[in-house]
Amino acid sequence: MRFEFATATRIVFGAGSIKELAPAARSLGSRALFVEGVSGARTAAPIMQLKAAGIAISEFHVPGEPTVELVLAGVSHARAGDCDMVIGMGGGSVMDSGKAIAALLTNPGEIYDYLEVVGKGGPLTQPAAPYIAVPTTGGTGTEVTRNAVLAVTEQRVKVSLRSPSILPRLALVDPELTYGLPPAVTATSGLDALTQLIEPFLSNAANPMTDAVCRDGIRRAARSLQRAYATDDHAAREDMSLAALFGGLALANAKLGAAHGFAGPIGGMFPAPHGAVCARLLPLVMETNLHAIQDRAPELTVLSRFTEISRLLTGDQEALAEDGIRWLHKLCADLKILPLGAYGVTAPDLPPIITQARKSSSMKGNPIELTDGELNEIMARAV
Repeated sequence: MRFEFATATRIVFGAGSIKELAPAARSLGSRALFVEGVSGARTAAPIMQLKAAGIAISEFHVPGEPTVELVLAGVSHARAGDCDMVIGMGGGSVMDSGKAIAALLTNPGEIYDYLEVVGKGGPLTQPAAPYIAVPTTGGTGTEVTRNAVLAVTEQRVKVSLRSPSILPRLALVDPELTYGLPPAVTATSGLDALTQLIEPFLSNAANPMTDAVCRDGIRRAARSLQRAYATDDHAAREDMSLAALFGGLALANAKLGAAHGFAGPIGGMFPAPHGAVCARLLPLVMETNLHAIQDRAPELTVLSRFTEISRLLTGDQEALAEDGIRWLHKLCADLKILPLGAYGVTAPDLPPIITQARKSSSMKGNPIELTDGELNEIMARAV
């Protein structure tokens, strides 16, 4: 057995921990590029605290999914402000933008020297600028991952800037920042987190450390996602923040699967939020994987993990693998997850989506290689 486990230099988790942002930032630099969403509702108080601590702030807004152009604009903004660190506070788009900006702030050359698929995929030669990641949605776990997903607009694809050096210096996870999150965002971000716990647990690169966080995270998400969606229950929000953190730890140190394999191409081709795509695909991919393994490779030990997931999700120690899949289908219905057709995906789009999905690194982590027919069936049902 051999595996490695890499994560942020420091992780701070707990309600009210946002108060630790300014002291931590002061130890890393004096001029920060503060990357945030467009509303600024949750960032106003932390920015005031940072300024009171003597840190100069240059604000940079991320209006949607991060693109190459947006990241390059962020790098220019940071250089104009002579920034020596980056703070990203928001959802996955904000935090991925911040990671990419921090990496390119210290590395020479063009962004395409480092991007996978559409670029040279070369290594970052210099450590990224100090980066603090502060999630506010309880979904992506990108505060502890070693890649930033960017859209390349002209080519209608999403690709990764990937390197251990872009792991944040600090992941500050405060569940209070997710209080009041809209139900739709709670649903898609929460199901994204659950997908990032289930796929690494089933992946062909699972290891004992990722297994441990996946088991605990799946249990927390199963008991709390619907409560967070319906009532904004604070204990449920804490569970979902921790589940998201654990999902990030798992995907960064194991692999993902077909749901994420599809999500990249779909997100690049259509205005579909990543979490919404993963949510729609998760039960369909699980169902197809289960049947494919039962039919073609019943000797694989991963088969027993489908039953284990079912019992973690349902809380029933007698549950069978199929019971967990039914539970997921019902959860997606209860949380009003839309079909992919709502984002413009149609039947003629399926062949190019499948072609691109096959090339993704996530698809290579799937517990069994799926046929084109099986991939097409997943997508046809998802649309």
